Amino acid sequence: MLSLLFLILGFIPLIYGAELLVDASSSLAKRMDIPNIVIGLTIVAFGTSAPELIVNIFSSIDHNSDIALGNVLGSNIFNLLGILGVAAIIYPLTVKTNTTWIEIPLCLLSSVVILVVANDMFFESASESVINRVDGIILLLFFIIFIGYNIQMMKTGTFTETVPVKSFSVKKAVLLVIAGLALLVIGGRIIVMYAVEFATDLGISQRIIALTIVSIGTSLPELATSAVAAKKKNVDIAIGNIVGSNIFNVFYVLGASAVIYPVGKQPLSNIDMFVNVFASLLVFTFIFTGKQRKIDRLEGSILIFFYAAYIAALILM
Repeated sequence: MLSLLFLILGFIPLIYGAELLVDASSSLAKRMDIPNIVIGLTIVAFGTSAPELIVNIFSSIDHNSDIALGNVLGSNIFNLLGILGVAAIIYPLTVKTNTTWIEIPLCLLSSVVILVVANDMFFESASESVINRVDGIILLLFFIIFIGYNIQMMKTGTFTETVPVKSFSVKKAVLLVIAGLALLVIGGRIIVMYAVEFATDLGISQRIIALTIVSIGTSLPELATSAVAAKKKNVDIAIGNIVGSNIFNVFYVLGASAVIYPVGKQPLSNIDMFVNVFASLLVFTFIFTGKQRKIDRLEGSILIFFYAAYIAALILM
């Protein structure tokens, strides 16, 4: 129980550090006259994925592959089924054309790519399945393409929604950036350390801990951002935050993790990967049900039902 307590407490500096980093970095960017939408698509997107990144970096350094892979898969599944479901119940989410035909398909592509690169034994008849450093570089190249798409969209797109940006002096903003990074590192170190200890104490796999407690905890910034955006009827931010985060998690977070140290895969992890693909397909399908490109409250409830069923299956397996 002490391990679980420290594991949960580790999320406090992790999440607060991410919030400080986003607020201070956004303030500095605003002082440099960077457009609000650019701040939203880059700094805020990076910031909400910072907890996953920090946890995965420490997991890779410690060679804890189950936590590195489980955190990414668990976060993505929670984002699509849990958070998007909650946001849709708060306010039905109308999906724009770009999101429908580019961003959500990219999210689906990321879920398929991770399935392919993690199954060397099936696709290449290898002796083991591992996401190696070459795979990590390939994932990072996909991420660069995604950033290029965002930059192009910033130049040519028209945006009606804005991301609120706090105002700090330059000195205070710099200090807050440093403090935010420090808190992220402290929280990430605590979480990885006690996630391993908690799994060992209970005699269960690190994969289960990563897919549940760790992934839900690191996804709390996405939950807060999308829920608030849905409440304010900023549906672009509510959806874009989730889809962007999933793409970040696979191409950037997992890519960086594999470059640091190859990420091994358990046979049971294929179940999580197929659930991730299913969740992406389900969201894409829901957009085309009904009269408009919209994820309504009923569909949001269905998404949450599937997430609850997945968690129940993990516990009972």
